[in-house]
Amino acid sequence: MEYLTLSRSAETLSGGEAQRIRLASQIGSGLMGVMYILDEPSIGLHQRDNERLLKTLIRLRNLGNSVIVVEHDEDAILAADYLIDIGPGAGKHGGEIIFAGPPKEIKHSKQSITGQYLSKKLSIAIPKRIENACRKNIKIKNARCHNLKNISVEIPLGLFTCVTGVSGSGKSSLINDTLYPVAAHVLNKAGLSDVGAHDDIEGLNYLDKVVDINQSPIGRTPRSNPATYTGIFTPLRELFAATQESRARGYQAGRFSFNVTGGRCEACEGDGVIRVEMHFLADVYVICDACHGKRYNRETLEIKYKGKNIYDILQMTVEEALEF
Repeated sequence: MEYLTLSRSAETLSGGEAQRIRLASQIGSGLMGVMYILDEPSIGLHQRDNERLLKTLIRLRNLGNSVIVVEHDEDAILAADYLIDIGPGAGKHGGEIIFAGPPKEIKHSKQSITGQYLSKKLSIAIPKRIENACRKNIKIKNARCHNLKNISVEIPLGLFTCVTGVSGSGKSSLINDTLYPVAAHVLNKAGLSDVGAHDDIEGLNYLDKVVDINQSPIGRTPRSNPATYTGIFTPLRELFAATQESRARGYQAGRFSFNVTGGRCEACEGDGVIRVEMHFLADVYVICDACHGKRYNRETLEIKYKGKNIYDILQMTVEEALEF
């Protein structure tokens, strides 16, 4: 974490950085008999920094503590004393213990997908490299945001470009803090603020739009979910509104939204849970007694498509919905 300034705003820290700061605060505590739980601490780390992280975790263990890490990183897997592999797949296809024991033995497990990749029986095929057919580039001139030393760089268009380097070297400063805000302003007509210092960016005229796919929570409200964010919730509501029973009752698509009055449960206002204020303690959320967590009122749930109501559909996984 040596690259962070002491005055760095907590809001600008990545999830991995925040987690590593919490870890750093524990190193000097000298506590023993503590169980530390970390969720993918290697996210965003260069291999050099990942090695430092693993040494820190081993140091915590050597002090007499238990360290539990949820991780996909190969180095972390092999550095562990004991490994628990859960699978074999995701969702309903997972949830079972596939392997438990020393990491070196998982390579011999035929049931473990993790072991098959570690033993090189399975591997990720590297796609064939292609030439820069369009010969067009984005040119960033004299970028000097945060740690950047007045650098100029060309990024080819039409190719898969990876920006790499050790943690704190300036990757995010160049792309997220300099290139993206300017591109969003020029291409998406977004407001221009908090742009990293630079002289000019050329080549944006070759593009139609820029999309920032980051790790921030989806949607603009706590009610957002994958269905609302991807836009599939609208045709889904229209599908239920088009059923014969809905037309007979005069229901419109809005009836099947849990965000507005009409079809939602008004006892919980479509949340499915009721917040109980505990004053000096954290609020407690309990399942709504009126809708039993289904978010809709009884009349709305009576409308069915292929034997399922809107709540049943929203409870499906993507895989189940495709089969349905």
